[in-house]
Amino acid sequence: MTISPKRLEELQNIPDDEIDTSDIPELDNHFWENAKMVTPITKQAVSIRLDSDILDWFKSQGKGYQSTINNVLRTYINHQQTISK
Repeated sequence: MTISPKRLEELQNIPDDEIDTSDIPELDNHFWENAKMVTPITKQAVSIRLDSDILDWFKSQGKGYQSTINNVLRTYINHQQTISK
């Protein structure tokens, strides 16, 4: 989804007290008791050799195929960690 520069400027100029936040729940103490700090994981560029049919399949899934490969690997690691406990 894209937003035009004109619409973005309009939104930025709305005073805070005119923004309807009635559909956003307040964050109470219970929320903060269970909140966890999440530090983004940095990505590192690497060269990896993959079978050409595997790479072709991921590329055929569309834009973001490298992130999809990363997500598949993360899911595998998470699964392995749960079964090894």
